[in-house]
Amino acid sequence: MNRDALTAATADWIETVVVGHNFCPFAKRELRRKAVRYAVAEGDAETLLAALLAECRHLDADAGTETALLILAAGADDFEDYLDLTAMAEDLLAEHGYEGVYQVASFHPEYRFADADSDDAANYTNRSPYPMWHLLREDSLSAAIDAYPDVDAIPENNIAKARTLGAAHWQALLEALRR
Repeated sequence: MNRDALTAATADWIETVVVGHNFCPFAKRELRRKAVRYAVAEGDAETLLAALLAECRHLDADAGTETALLILAAGADDFEDYLDLTAMAEDLLAEHGYEGVYQVASFHPEYRFADADSDDAANYTNRSPYPMWHLLREDSLSAAIDAYPDVDAIPENNIAKARTLGAAHWQALLEALRR
């Protein structure tokens, strides 16, 4: 799939799932402000990690970009390998002085919480059409959390909504977005 199609599917997922189902109550504002950057990377671990650093540098240079989604088009398909790669990404951010500056949120088509069964609809709160890393500005995230009345309820509400709609609903939605 080409970069434009990957980006379009991801943008549709953000609009339909993340904002549409209010999985992240902070996302709508940034989406409306056009402050979300989409980038695509593919390759081996070294290439993907270099792309992540490039996105950090973009955020450093462009205060108008609030957040970046790095879509991993190839090289992170296996979920267990993706988790290892994500740990490497977090270590890399720390090594380059970005700990406390940017946070990596992880999304993957096969995402599975450690305490969940693979078919638990709750996993869809972190499932995306393609593997990706979401780079968040920690200072902005902290401010949004401080201003939100009950931040602890967000994951609970998301899990309840995901389970109410069921795994089949979410699977069909992700498959439609990948077309």
